[in-house]
Amino acid sequence: MANASSISRSLRRSLAPDDLHRLLLQRSRAFVTAECHRPVVLHKRGPDILHDPWFNRGTAFSMTERDRLGLRGLLPPSVVSSQQQIDRFMGDLKRLEQNARDGPSDTYQLAKWRILNRLHDRNETMYYKVLIDNIEEYAPIVYTPTVGAVCQNYSGLFRRPRGMYFSAEDRGEMMSMVYNWPADQVDMIVVTDGSRILGLGDLGVQGIGIAIGKLDLYVAAAGINPQRVLPVMIDVGTNNEKLLKDPLYLGLQEHRLEGEEYVEIIDEFMEAVFSRWPNVIVQFEDFQSKWAFRLLQRYRKTYRMFNDDVQGTAGVAIAGLLGAVRAQGRPMIDFPKQKIVVAVLGLVL
Repeated sequence: MANASSISRSLRRSLAPDDLHRLLLQRSRAFVTAECHRPVVLHKRGPDILHDPWFNRGTAFSMTERDRLGLRGLLPPSVVSSQQQIDRFMGDLKRLEQNARDGPSDTYQLAKWRILNRLHDRNETMYYKVLIDNIEEYAPIVYTPTVGAVCQNYSGLFRRPRGMYFSAEDRGEMMSMVYNWPADQVDMIVVTDGSRILGLGDLGVQGIGIAIGKLDLYVAAAGINPQRVLPVMIDVGTNNEKLLKDPLYLGLQEHRLEGEEYVEIIDEFMEAVFSRWPNVIVQFEDFQSKWAFRLLQRYRKTYRMFNDDVQGTAGVAIAGLLGAVRAQGRPMIDFPKQKIVVAVLGLVL
């Protein structure tokens, strides 16, 4: 029986050079493909995997992979295929081609946000330095009004996860999920359920942009340590029919939970974050009014929390009015004598 070396010599003599090259190339490709599918032992977990281009699969990680690798809560809840990720990328690429041919379709402000967000992804120190030194120019980019357009388009803009995502599918798991976040100390959490983002209505999981933007301002304008803040999305579904039909939407594609089911999820979230970070402040942001007031009454005497739309906006308004009295050099006793004009401005995106 001929051995492998003699068969190889016979093939070399009988095949034309081009045919031999093709055969060897096919064997090489088959060998490489087989090797690439061998299991890989990972010594990384959580954010370290998401920031490693060799191993990061983004939203394509299955739920079992997320549990094994400490990724649960660090990614939007929707599990998408690699092809869907490619479709999202190609959609962005096609928009770039169209912009070059027909002029920009992105607003000028959204284009600025894209550039700042890329800087945030690769160099956070430089990002906050730029924001602090140019706060008047860039505050309207990282927050209102531009953040409204960001939230409307967040599924398409998504590149690298930021913050944590708790969903209706995580019931019973939140106490362990909070330990997937790498910071041992968190001072400030801004949380939303995406149900009433600015004047835009229900944007579901895409409302995470509002929490990210608000904390960016807290870091740049108030000096809070950026390593000790945490933007959070609680995804309990969406009633936005457009998002329910969008194959690229990153959230749960089901209608919103209501009643006690909804409250139980918020209860579990609050218990989990205060168990790990007992001194944290939790700010509720852009919840529907029916939930904003109910949750404020439910938690205000138990946890260190507040609702920005109920209390924060009112506090800022009062501070402005009191500041106006001081600016006139008048005593505070004259405050009731002031004439106050309220101007309502529409949100332009």
